[in-house]
Amino acid sequence: MSQSKLIVAVPSKGRLQENANAFFARAGLDVVQGRGARDYRGVLKGVDNVEIAFLSASDITTHLAQGLVHMGVTGEDLVRETIPDAESKVELLTPLGFGHANVVVAVPQAWIDVRGMADLADVAAAFRAKRGQRMRVATKYVNLTRRYFSQNGVADYRIVESLGATEGAPAAGQAELIVDITTTGATLKANALKVLDDGVMLRSEANLVASMSAPWNDAAREAARLILARIAAEEEARTTREVRAFVPDLGDGKVKKAAAKYGARLRGRGQEGLVMMACPKADAADLAEWLIKHGAETVTVGQVDYVFTAKNALWEKLAKRLG
Repeated sequence: MSQSKLIVAVPSKGRLQENANAFFARAGLDVVQGRGARDYRGVLKGVDNVEIAFLSASDITTHLAQGLVHMGVTGEDLVRETIPDAESKVELLTPLGFGHANVVVAVPQAWIDVRGMADLADVAAAFRAKRGQRMRVATKYVNLTRRYFSQNGVADYRIVESLGATEGAPAAGQAELIVDITTTGATLKANALKVLDDGVMLRSEANLVASMSAPWNDAAREAARLILARIAAEEEARTTREVRAFVPDLGDGKVKKAAAKYGARLRGRGQEGLVMMACPKADAADLAEWLIKHGAETVTVGQVDYVFTAKNALWEKLAKRLG
C-alpha cells in the first residue's frame, strides 16, 4: 500500500460491501475496484490521493489497530472485541446506518427465574457450589463477555470459544448459555433461548473508523478532510429540510424562538421578507405551521442534495485526535 496516499478499507464482499459502496455513493464518492471484482485495490472517484483496500471486516479492524490503513468501514462489535483499549487506538467517526445488530447474553427459556444479570450471578454461584464446576458460556466475543460479566458481578463461569453456530451450543450440551450477536432474535427463539432483560451488551452497527497510528501526512489529512466534508454535507442534507416563506415582520427575536422550539437555523434572508431556514426533517411541518401563524401565506419545504458548511464536525473530531 502506498504510504503517501490515504488508505481507506472497505468490506471485500457481500451485503456489507454493497452498503459501504452505497454510503460513499450518497456522498458523491464512487468506490471503484481496479481490475474488477477480484482486484483487492481500488480508488475513490471524487477525491484524489485515495487508495481503497478491500478486506474482510475482521481484517479491517486489525489493519486499523496496526495503523496499516487510515480509515475503514467495520462494525463496532469487532472494534470493541478485537482492539484492546480501542479508545486510544481508533476513533469512531460516524455510524453509517447499516449493519445493525446487538451483542446479547441469552439463556435457555426454561430458566424462568433468570431475568437479569443479577439472577445470572446467583445461578452461576449455585451451579459451581452444586456441581463443583463453572457454568459454561459459548461465545466468539471473549473480551466483550469478560468485561460485561465483570461489570455485572458474574464471576463463576468459563468461556467456551465458539467458531460455529453459537446459538446451538446449549442444546448440544456444549454450554449453559451464550453471548452472541443477533439482529431480530428469531434464531435465538428457534433454539429456545431468551435475552436477559439487561443482557444487551452492545448495540452495534457499521462505523467509519479512523486509525490513530496510521501515517497521517499532510496529503492523507487533506484527502480525509475532503471525504469527511462530503459525508457531512450529505448527512446534513438528508436529515434536514430547507424551509422558505415570505414573512415581512419576522424579526431576529422570533427566529431565535423558532430555533429553540424546532431546532431551526436561519440560512438567509431575501427581498420582500423572504426567509430561508433549515430544520430537522421531523420538525419541518411544525415549523411551517409556525411560520403561517406569524404571517406567511405560503411555506415551501424541500430537500437539497448537499449542505456544505465552513465547520466540518467530522473533520474537526478527527483533527483534534490527530493533533
